[in-house]
Amino acid sequence: MRKLGLVGGMGPESTIPYYHGIVYGVQRALGKPVFPELTIESVNLFEILRLCQEKRHDELVERLLGAIDNLAKSGAEFAALSANTPHIVFDKLQARSPIPLISIVEAACEDAGRRGLRKIGLLGTIFTMTGDFFKAPFIKSGIQVVVPQESELSRISDRITKELELGVVRDETLAYFQQVIAGMQAEDGIEAIVLGCTELPLVLNDEVSPVPCLDTMQIHINAIVREILRDE
Repeated sequence: MRKLGLVGGMGPESTIPYYHGIVYGVQRALGKPVFPELTIESVNLFEILRLCQEKRHDELVERLLGAIDNLAKSGAEFAALSANTPHIVFDKLQARSPIPLISIVEAACEDAGRRGLRKIGLLGTIFTMTGDFFKAPFIKSGIQVVVPQESELSRISDRITKELELGVVRDETLAYFQQVIAGMQAEDGIEAIVLGCTELPLVLNDEVSPVPCLDTMQIHINAIVREILRDE
């Protein structure tokens, strides 16, 4: 098995299911009692968000590259970022990383393609919803990406960063997200909604969403498990 290095802490509420999903995903895939070796380098979520907010992307690259370097020194053979938002600098990180990186955005795009989707909605932090980094691979693959109305973007992002990132799950937040998704389905004709923040599965899934969900965290976990087992 190949050793994974995971950049976590963005935030802790998603790092925990990443770890659980990866180790048990490997065990299920192999069908025997074994867990993979991996190292987690936990960074400060609030620092990452501040650097994104202030568009200090070069500093963000250096901060994340330092974490990846530490993972490489621990023996990790490849790495992944356990969040969507820091993928805003993924291309720059990939170009300088000492080890290969598995992109959550590329994995989600490939999953959407396998499902035959042509028009999807996107929820996430304001950086994810307004930036081009997440949408570009989908558009290149012929998949249209729709975001909520501009008046809703800050409210959605606040529910993520001020509640879900801290493990706070409220019924009214679920109801609000359901309303937003239903509106995008009615007005824009979306076929599915991308959970473009790894904390969104705390409140949204196929059972409660008006349209099917693309859970980027689970999709990413599946891709990571495949990479761990690539040489098996």
